[in-house]
Amino acid sequence: MAHAFWKNFLGNSPVWYKQAIIGFLVLNPLILYALGPFVAGWILIGEFIFTLALALKCYPLQPGGLLAIEAVILGMTSPQMVFEETVANFEVILLLMFMVAGIYFMKDLLLFVFTKLLINVRSKVALSVLFSFVAAVLSAFLDALTVTAVLISVGVGFYNVYHRVASSSGELAGNDDDDVHHDHRESLEQFRAFLRSLLMHGAVGTALGGVCTLVGEPQNLLIATVAGWDFITFFLLMAPVTMPVLACGLLTCIILEATGYFGYGTTMPEKVRDILVDYQIEEEKKRDALLNAKLVTQGLVAAILVIALALHLAAVGLIGLMVIVLLTAFNGITEEHQIGHAFEEALPFTALLVVFFAIVAVIHDQHLFSPVINAVLAMEADLRPPMFFLANGILSMISDNVFVATVYINEVKAALDAGTISRKEFDQLAIAINTGTNLPSVATPNGQAAFLFLLTSALAPLINLSYGRMVIMAFPYTLVLGGVGYWAVTQFIVG
Repeated sequence: MAHAFWKNFLGNSPVWYKQAIIGFLVLNPLILYALGPFVAGWILIGEFIFTLALALKCYPLQPGGLLAIEAVILGMTSPQMVFEETVANFEVILLLMFMVAGIYFMKDLLLFVFTKLLINVRSKVALSVLFSFVAAVLSAFLDALTVTAVLISVGVGFYNVYHRVASSSGELAGNDDDDVHHDHRESLEQFRAFLRSLLMHGAVGTALGGVCTLVGEPQNLLIATVAGWDFITFFLLMAPVTMPVLACGLLTCIILEATGYFGYGTTMPEKVRDILVDYQIEEEKKRDALLNAKLVTQGLVAAILVIALALHLAAVGLIGLMVIVLLTAFNGITEEHQIGHAFEEALPFTALLVVFFAIVAVIHDQHLFSPVINAVLAMEADLRPPMFFLANGILSMISDNVFVATVYINEVKAALDAGTISRKEFDQLAIAINTGTNLPSVATPNGQAAFLFLLTSALAPLINLSYGRMVIMAFPYTLVLGGVGYWAVTQFIVG
C-alpha cells in the first residue's frame, strides 16, 4: 500500500524530484521554528522557483500548491490574504479564463495568416524582428498575455502540421519522437529550435511594448492611477527610457539571429517549409464557402477585438468572453464539449497563478522585501531613481512584478503625502518603478506573467522549452534591457 501511495504521489515525476518536494515539506516547519519566518519565507520562494524551473518534470501547480498550503497552515500567511491577493489580480484571472479561450476559436485565421508569413518571409532575421516588433506594438495597446496566447496558438499549429507528416501515426504525438520517421528527426529538432527562438523573440517583444503605455501591463495602470497620469502623459514620461530600450532590444534581436548565440539563429528546415507549402495548397483546395465564411467571421471578430481592447471598452477578460460568444455563435460551435477544449490551455495556468499569489501573500505578510525598500528610500535623492530601477528589477525576477510595483508605488506615494519627497522626485521614482518592474524581469519566467504562461503552456514541452533554456535565451535581452534602461534612467530621468 505504501508503495502504491508513493507511486501515485506526483505521478510519473522522477523519484529524486518527489524526494525533494517531501524534503521541502518536512524541513519548512523546522526552518520556521529554528530561523524564524523571514528566513523561512525566502527559502519558500526558492522552493517555489525550484518547482517552476522543473516544470517539464512536473506541472508546478501540484508541488507549488503543496508548498502554498503548508505556508498557510504554518501561519506564514492567511487564507484571507491569499484571497485579497487573488481579488487584486482578478482582471488577470478573468483574462486568462476567457481571452485565451477566445484566441483558441481564432486559430484557423491565425494559422492561415502566419503560415503565409513564414512561407513568404525567408529571412530568419527579418522574421524574428517582425515577430518581436509586432508583439511589442500589440502589447502596447492590447495585453501581453493575449499576445502570448496568440504566439502559443500559432506555435502549436505549426508544430502540429509538421509532426503529423513526420510521425508514422499521422497525429500530434507530443515531444516523444519514437514514432517520428528517422529521416525527419533531425529536421524536427531544427524546427523546434526555430520555433523556440521565434517565440522567445516574440515574448521579449511583449515586454518591450508592454512597458510603453499604461495599458501594456497591469502594474502600469496601477502606477498611472496613483500618479494621476493619462495615456499620453504616461507614454511621454516613459519614452526617454522605453524608446532607447525598444531600439536596442530590436537591435539585439538582429545580432542574436546573425551570430546564433544563446540558442538563436536556427533557420527553418527546407523539409518543414515544403510541408507547410503543401499544407497551404491542400487547405486552399479544401476551402469552400463554409470555410471562407468562418475565416471572414474570425477576421471581423479579430477587428472587433483589437478595437475593443485599444479603446478599453471593458475589462480584457470580458472582451474575451464576447469573442467566445461571437465566434461560437456565428461559426456553429454549439456543443458543450466543443467549447470545453478551448479552456484546457488556460485554466491550469490560472490555478497556478492563484498558487503564485499565495506565495506573494507570504512575501507581503512576512515583509520580505522591506529591507530592500527601506535601504533604497534611505539613499540620496540622485541615487534613488537608478537604485529603484535595479531594486524593482531584481525583486521582480524573484516575485511578481505587479506585487513589487504595488509595494513600491504605495511607499513612494506615502513619502509624497508626508512631504518627504517633492512631486518631481515622485515622478522620477514612479518612472523608475515602472521600467524596473517591466524590463529586467525578463530574466526569469516568474518575472513576467507572459513568460510563465509560455513556460507552462502545452507548447513548451513540444519544443523542449524549459525554465533553464528560457533563462539562457533571455540572458542577452536581460543585459540589454536592464543595462540600457538603467543608463536611460540615470541620463534622462535624474536631474
